[in-house]
Amino acid sequence: MTEGGCACGAVRYRMNRRPIFVHACHCSLCQRQTGAAYAINAMVEMSALELLSGAPKPVPTPSASGKGQTVYRCPECMTAVWSCYAGAGPNIAFVRVGALDNPAAYPPDIHIYTSAKQPAVQLPDGVPAVPEYYVAKDFWPAESLARFQAARRA
Repeated sequence: MTEGGCACGAVRYRMNRRPIFVHACHCSLCQRQTGAAYAINAMVEMSALELLSGAPKPVPTPSASGKGQTVYRCPECMTAVWSCYAGAGPNIAFVRVGALDNPAAYPPDIHIYTSAKQPAVQLPDGVPAVPEYYVAKDFWPAESLARFQAARRA
């Protein structure tokens, strides 16, 4: 179990399972929306995300896929705590790893949209990197694929 929350502490949550997969997204929209070189998102089933306090506000936001996403933000400090992408469906949360109490616990499993990567960012050896998005079955372990499919059917 891993806990996290917003900058002001009004929203707190717990991930009750390890992530399905962790993306470091270098797309230009993630850069603009976070004000950083990339965003790290840990995918987990919404059923494994337990809200401990507060009520994140859903904010419709563009995404690199063009399908959009809903970013859940603290209504007080506006910190993004997780997102739901249209392509993954409402039962999968993309938890912002930087909002976890121990973000180092979940390093990226893959770097995506590296065609928009900032030149100063050096990607680590041994971690897959793709210029845009990818096909999950080419990179995810069987357990992750099964968890994702089960959550989508729920």
